[in-house]
This record gives sequence, structure tokens and C-alpha cells, in this order.
Amino acid sequence: MGTALFYHLTRRPMEQTLGMLLGKAQGAGLRVVVRGTDLGRMGWLDEKLWLGPDEGFLPHGLAGGAHDALQPVLLTTGAEVPNGAACLMSVDGAEVQVTEVAEMQRTCVLFDGNDPQAVQAARDQWKRLTDAGAAAQYWSEESGRWEMKAESGAAVA
Repeated sequence: MGTALFYHLTRRPMEQTLGMLLGKAQGAGLRVVVRGTDLGRMGWLDEKLWLGPDEGFLPHGLAGGAHDALQPVLLTTGAEVPNGAACLMSVDGAEVQVTEVAEMQRTCVLFDGNDPQAVQAARDQWKRLTDAGAAAQYWSEESGRWEMKAESGAAVA
């Protein structure tokens, strides 16, 4: 039973924070599915992740390839999880369902704190998930380092 971790980005760009979180998930031995809302944006993220530092290499793929099921990190705009991921990362307002929070070991929702629409979408998603019984944590980097600022609920049964 998982927890939805909301990451309010105010200092670092999304691709940098995503890379950091993917590295942590990979270090924990978790397969990850990164869900976005726009295929072009997911292609851009795919390129950014390939251009990351050598010491932080993140093997990954863009959904739609012949080897989706083998990818340790799969970027997609779909709701499917063909790579058997135990971690879901939502970017750009992609929806997360309470059942997914319950099924995943880790669910991360990254949102741009400088975009009022993204902030409102994250608030709406927080409310939907916590009202349905999902545990959630709100993390902010406003101080220059990540700090948990709020927590709600118990793990989904």
C-alpha cells in the first residue's frame, strides 16, 4: 500500500527533479512508469534523460517500442503499465487514480509551482486522492532543499 508524494517544484526544472527521483527509485530496485499528458513532451523528457550525467545514467525508453516490458523506466501518456512498474511518476498534470496509489509502492506527482494551473491541478488531485482514502505527503523545495510540509491519511486498504 503506497503513498502519493506530491513534489512542488519551485527551484529546479522538472526534468532535473524527475532525474533525481528516478535515480532514487532505481537505487531502491524499483521499475518506474512516468506518465505524462503529451507525447511530444514525453519525447523531450526522453532526450533530456539520455543527456544526463554519465554517473547518473538512467536506462529508460519511450512507450511504443518493441521492448516496453523490459524497460526499467518507461515514459508514456497511457494508463497501462507494461513494464511491471512498482513506482508511478506523474508529470504535467497526468491523472493518478486512488487504486494506483494502493497498488504501487511509490507514487510521485511532480508539478510546476510557478504555473498557477499546475498548482491548482495538483491541489485538485490531492483532494481527490485523500478524500478517497489515499495517504499523501506534500514536499516543497522552497527553502532550497526538499522538506515535507504536509501529510494526510493512512495507506489505502
